[in-house]
Amino acid sequence: MVKKDIAKNINSDLHASFAIIGGSSTHSIDFPVGQAKVKILDEKEIDTPYGKSPQFRLFEYNGKKILTCKMHGWRNGISRADASMQVFWVLQQAGVKTILGEGGVGALSKRLKTRDLIIPHDFVDLSSRRNLVLNGSHLLIMREPFCQNIQKAIVNSCVDEGKERVFEEGVYVCTDGNRFETKAEINMMKNWGDIVGQSLGPEASLARDIGACYGSLQMVVNYAEGIVGQWDYDEFKDIFFSESQSIANILLKSLSLLDEKASCQCANQRKKSLLK
Repeated sequence: MVKKDIAKNINSDLHASFAIIGGSSTHSIDFPVGQAKVKILDEKEIDTPYGKSPQFRLFEYNGKKILTCKMHGWRNGISRADASMQVFWVLQQAGVKTILGEGGVGALSKRLKTRDLIIPHDFVDLSSRRNLVLNGSHLLIMREPFCQNIQKAIVNSCVDEGKERVFEEGVYVCTDGNRFETKAEINMMKNWGDIVGQSLGPEASLARDIGACYGSLQMVVNYAEGIVGQWDYDEFKDIFFSESQSIANILLKSLSLLDEKASCQCANQRKKSLLK
């Protein structure tokens, strides 16, 4: 009864087909306040079966209703697993079918530079946030974890924003956080992927679980430990504050290119479970 009443409230107040899960790359601004063509419609926290959600903001942009929350829903005193469940339960109940995620990552290779933009095509999830399942009635096939329509829109928007170093592929290694990794851990991971972060694995899996398309934009904000010696904290801080507006522009441009009725292969990678 509680779940039904909460879902009814969300469907009437926060219904949207699109969502942006904000990460560190937009955390320093009050996204999407101040963006052109944006109209803020509502802001609220939601009671979920997994605890009270982070604050969601519903806004309209180019005729699309979009839900967003900050920093993956992570807050002090809330486990990251619970935060992910809260966020995706709200997105599921709101009817979201297209999700864009973003974040800041460490480079696992000297070939990459800070401020490079990576659109991951695959990931390795080393996080211990397991059993993050909202439905439990589907076999989740992760052969292609990211929606090709979203990924293409992000690439085109990066170019339109004037970004020169944009990588259309990359393997994201996901760890638990909330600390950075050790040199020994990075030495193991650098043969597995191109970038390391703390959010993408659970989010990509939960997006598939709720039947939503998912795509991700990641900015290199530092080098992982041991790749180039000591990385520059001052540059890390500068990126945190100086690049947010540009990333916000890219996210909104990407959404403007997406058609919720366009066909993709994502739905074919979620099959009914054979387990009863």
